[in-house]
Amino acid sequence: MEERFGFIHDKLDIKILILYILRRLPEPVPFETLSELTLCDEGISYFDFAECVAELVATEHIKTDGHTYSLTDKGIKNADITEDSIPFSVRVKAEKSASELRFQLNRKSMISSSHTIRRKGGYTVDLSMSDGISDLISLKLYAVSQAQAQSLENGFTKNAEDIYNKIIKIILEE
Repeated sequence: MEERFGFIHDKLDIKILILYILRRLPEPVPFETLSELTLCDEGISYFDFAECVAELVATEHIKTDGHTYSLTDKGIKNADITEDSIPFSVRVKAEKSASELRFQLNRKSMISSSHTIRRKGGYTVDLSMSDGISDLISLKLYAVSQAQAQSLENGFTKNAEDIYNKIIKIILEE
């Protein structure tokens, strides 16, 4: 058997780490994302990880819709009880990765963009950014082509906060 370096080696520790990570995410994640977050310790192999996920689904700690994974109530309870058993350095790495993903997922859920074809030609592009409660800004723009509509959506999605701040600054200038 190949020797692996890292703090986590046995399946129980891997399962606890998986529960720990899922506990810190605001929504279900794909298998690939969960694997990237879990393989933060060199002691974990991909095959052990995949086996542990399957076992956690079988024991109903994790639920899946076939594409994404999240905790069940049983998983939440066990994650809360066992998280202190994860080595500190692994917890720090996992928390950092989960925090970055949590930020991206929260941001993505607050920014919306879409476009529709106008009856007389062109496209209406709908762009909005919310604070999680209500819209902070909502814009409707005209685009001459689908490519331009998509560019407007992509630009807004990438820069929504800056766009909002610049509009507010311009409006409030005396």
